[in-house]
Amino acid sequence: MPLMPLTTGDALVALAASQGGVLLTAQALRGGYPARALERRLLKDGWVRIYRGAWAAPGYGAVDDLLRIRAVQLRHPKLVASHRAAAALHDIELLVDRLEFSGPPGSRSTVGGGGVVHRLPLGALTGEVVEVAGVRVTSVPRTLADLLRGATREEALVAVESAVGVRRSRRVEGAFRRPGITMLHEIDDALGRASVASASGTKVALETLAMADPAAGSPAETVARLRMYEAGLRPRTQVTLVTPSGRRVRPDFLFVGEGLVVEIEGYRWHGSRAAHLDDVRRFNELQACREVRRVLRFTAYEVFHGPQRMLREIRQGLADLSPL
Repeated sequence: MPLMPLTTGDALVALAASQGGVLLTAQALRGGYPARALERRLLKDGWVRIYRGAWAAPGYGAVDDLLRIRAVQLRHPKLVASHRAAAALHDIELLVDRLEFSGPPGSRSTVGGGGVVHRLPLGALTGEVVEVAGVRVTSVPRTLADLLRGATREEALVAVESAVGVRRSRRVEGAFRRPGITMLHEIDDALGRASVASASGTKVALETLAMADPAAGSPAETVARLRMYEAGLRPRTQVTLVTPSGRRVRPDFLFVGEGLVVEIEGYRWHGSRAAHLDDVRRFNELQACREVRRVLRFTAYEVFHGPQRMLREIRQGLADLSPL
């Protein structure tokens, strides 16, 4: 093959554009670009290194997980984005982000960009592999089945409840709330398929799935409920109450016998002055409900980093309000 001129112009940019903005160094070398000068020229022309041997074309912005996944799949076509990587692409909230793939037996255990490879079978004929934004990923039910088997209980439960509930989108700026993207029975079906059921951890996965509450409103609520359950506390969740003005409110948690409400504030603030004002009014009206005797509010930071203090305050509140 004749050598191409030393320019990263039309030829390489066009090749990258046809691959979602990604170019492999090996592709440029096969095209005849001198190895010693290639990296210097790419950097000069505004290309961004994704990881060693993979580049993002000028104009594609900061390197994100989508570009990393494209680069990995370009080099390793049999790998499918899975677990936390797939969850992020499906707009599912996570406690931990991680670049993960699934591949057939014999696949390497790691790939560029710090990606981890799970050697797991995928049911090609059962819809377990889909396409999102031009990359191959495990379907939502299969993704959640993998997390239920392989992640911690709180990680898996956060992902499941995010997927089945109405949540603020991670992928759309602003206050856009996406609908639920799967249902609990679909996740249960995924755990029962042959490609998953024979794997270790399925029994624990089913037990964790049984704990899922589609009404949970945020990862912090999920973890707070899990911590309360672990401590033997069993509040009701998202109970509909009617305020004296006729407004319907649904506190995060209600201990019915004691009239104790527990509210969890997420990391994201309300977004506008009007939303903040509405929250203040809601809080005041909630306190006026006849079923409510006290309201405790905790931040997401307290839930994740100081749950014992939260539990002590809840127990003290229950003791103070318990009937004599």
